[in-house]
Amino acid sequence: MLARLGLRTRIFLLFAGLAAGLLAALGAGLLVGYTRLGEAASLDAFVQVGTIAGFLILALVAWLWYLFDLNVAKPIDTLAGALRARAHADGSGTVDVRIAQHLGDLAPAAQAAAESLAQTRNALAEAVARETSRLSAEKQRLEALLADVPVGVLLCSGEHQLVFYNGQAVDLVASSGHGPHLDRPLFDYLREGPIRLAYERLCAIDDPDAASDLLCATSNGTRILQARMRLMQLQGKDLARPGYVLTLRDVTADLAAKATRDAFIIEVFERIRSPSAGLSALIAALPEGAAVPGRIDLALREEVLRLVDTIGDLSRKGDALRLDGWQMSLVRASDLIDSMIARIGASGIAVTRAQADPLQLRCDAFGLVSLLAQIAVHLSREGMTHDLELVAQEENEGACIRLVWRGPMLPVSRLEAWLKEPLDARFPDVTGRSVLRDHSTEIWPERWKDRQSLCLPVQQARREVRRPAPVTRTVVYDFDLMGRERHASLADARLDALNYVVFDTETTGLLPQQGDEIVQIAAIRIVNGRIVEGEVFDTLANPGRAIPASSTAVHGITDAMVADAPTVSEALRRFHAFAQGSVLIAHNAPFDMQFLRRREDALGLKFNHPVLDTVLLSAVIFGQHDVHSLDALAHRMGVTIPEETRHTALGDALATAEVFTRLLRALQGRNLATFGAVLGEVRRHARLLKDLNEMTIKS
Repeated sequence: MLARLGLRTRIFLLFAGLAAGLLAALGAGLLVGYTRLGEAASLDAFVQVGTIAGFLILALVAWLWYLFDLNVAKPIDTLAGALRARAHADGSGTVDVRIAQHLGDLAPAAQAAAESLAQTRNALAEAVARETSRLSAEKQRLEALLADVPVGVLLCSGEHQLVFYNGQAVDLVASSGHGPHLDRPLFDYLREGPIRLAYERLCAIDDPDAASDLLCATSNGTRILQARMRLMQLQGKDLARPGYVLTLRDVTADLAAKATRDAFIIEVFERIRSPSAGLSALIAALPEGAAVPGRIDLALREEVLRLVDTIGDLSRKGDALRLDGWQMSLVRASDLIDSMIARIGASGIAVTRAQADPLQLRCDAFGLVSLLAQIAVHLSREGMTHDLELVAQEENEGACIRLVWRGPMLPVSRLEAWLKEPLDARFPDVTGRSVLRDHSTEIWPERWKDRQSLCLPVQQARREVRRPAPVTRTVVYDFDLMGRERHASLADARLDALNYVVFDTETTGLLPQQGDEIVQIAAIRIVNGRIVEGEVFDTLANPGRAIPASSTAVHGITDAMVADAPTVSEALRRFHAFAQGSVLIAHNAPFDMQFLRRREDALGLKFNHPVLDTVLLSAVIFGQHDVHSLDALAHRMGVTIPEETRHTALGDALATAEVFTRLLRALQGRNLATFGAVLGEVRRHARLLKDLNEMTIKS
């Protein structure tokens, strides 16, 4: 029982026991003296002496306890917290020996131990860094490779929890409302049935090389995905249910294109069948060799015109389908011209000038490059490629690519002969004419600026606009999650086996009961004791009221900045989904939680997550007497908060997350390894802040 109490509390109880013992001894001595004296009149004197002596004893003991607490117990607590910060949280700086000036050589010894630990840690870190530099480089190359794999890749544990995902997977499953998160159920993003069926089938086969192809949909049904599953047992982990790799490819567009093509083929036959049948019937009704009667001649002409119109309409639709074919993609005109220069140059022909308007063309780039390169080779053989130039410019509603030269005009008949030749001997069916047909265009010779040219129009083109910021492609993973031990009881769960969401809010003021609202909320996830940099939540929120100038002076958010932001309810609904299944972490959590919980009824949601407060965790490690502000705690734990991010929701959340990961190690260093143990210790400091876990866990 006493072992669970703090050092200062135990010392206080020691002095309280000493005072009680002295008072008892005084009372016993006075009672013996009075009894032996045997004079009743002396009772008042004994009482007065006992009272005065008792108060003097209490005052002396209290004074001695105060001096001992101030000069011994409190410095020991402070030294212990400082050493623990350096041992478990990578805290930096020197130990202030002045706080323990009455403890003899303890403070210098503690400082020497801290310096020795720091030197040993630095030496070890340098050795590890040297030995792992090659592995780190290979890891980065592997991450870059996996990030740009053209399919989504997910790695899941046997309990269907996410362990790894790449950037393409984020794009594929984000349509279900929010992106993937480590250690979250796969079925939050993809429908469960096909995946469970394929997994159980592979487990039953028990063949490490077996794979299963399946078709699945996102949880909201907006995308259809072609998937392949393969079991994966990590080396050194003997798991009853192995994990698996799931590769994903979006076939929604493919299915839609197939349906469009199938519908077009059906339409072709249906629309041609009627005029063809009419023509057949009319021709069958004519006597062989006889003159065509006027009425039948008119009917024949009508059916022929009808057939011609139908074929023309179907031809236009077919051209449109070809323009949307798989090989058509948006290509910058400058890139296309550069590729043509390289291809023509490989044949020993120099392009003296090139010009490209800022355009993006939808085309089969390989086909166009091959076509114009082949024509340039023919022109060279004919001796016509003097001062060769390539031009891509906007024209009418599309663009025109021109191959320009000085010399005689190219005869159309010769051009037609070249267009019938294969562009590659290995593919005899791919000719210049087929490339033009796929683009629903033509090419012809014409005079252009006193020179000869070949004009090739491209129907689909658009002007380039300012390019958006590049999308960061990354992979997010933690393979230790494959073998994570899971507890049914939150109280028994190890701290490093829980997922955390560290969050912070910025508000219009400090009084939600008087109408103050959230203007920004940001959060970051911690999984397996590690901050997951790729899983961040950050949004402004429109509070529906003016932001006071005094609040703007603190966080810098103005009414104009939140004018187009989502409402507070929508922002909290998204945050609730982001924080699902996690322990919430905040600095001075009761303040932030009251802004969340006051909207539960309106949202139809409950923020009943377990909550830990870094203020209380700091009190557990450093004692209640220390300062527990975020800045003080960050300084104590060796965390630097950039000035430009202080008092922004995301900046403060990141700082709190850094502090919390170091507090976790310090808690584990004090043998507080489970959530229940930490919660029990936190409740000893409940006078600092309100406990927010009454309905979450019973300890």
